[in-house]
Amino acid sequence: MSIIGWIILGAIAGWIAKAVTGVGEKQGCIFNIVIGIIGSVVGGFIFSYLGGTGVTGFNLYSLAVAAVGAVVFLAIASLFRGKE
Repeated sequence: MSIIGWIILGAIAGWIAKAVTGVGEKQGCIFNIVIGIIGSVVGGFIFSYLGGTGVTGFNLYSLAVAAVGAVVFLAIASLFRGKE
């Protein structure tokens, strides 16, 4: 996947994670992209550990993997930061 694909996938996954968790509501598009890309990596590790595949390209499965990873990342990060 190209860098543009990662940015678009990251933005969408970050937005989904932010909507689900309510963390970082005051942050902008760059926050969504960064959280989504980190979520892609985290989700890839989680799904690979469970026997599935990680991010495989620009498709709905990869978006789901990235969004799950981003939600997990935001949940763990909020534990360390406390409540917003």
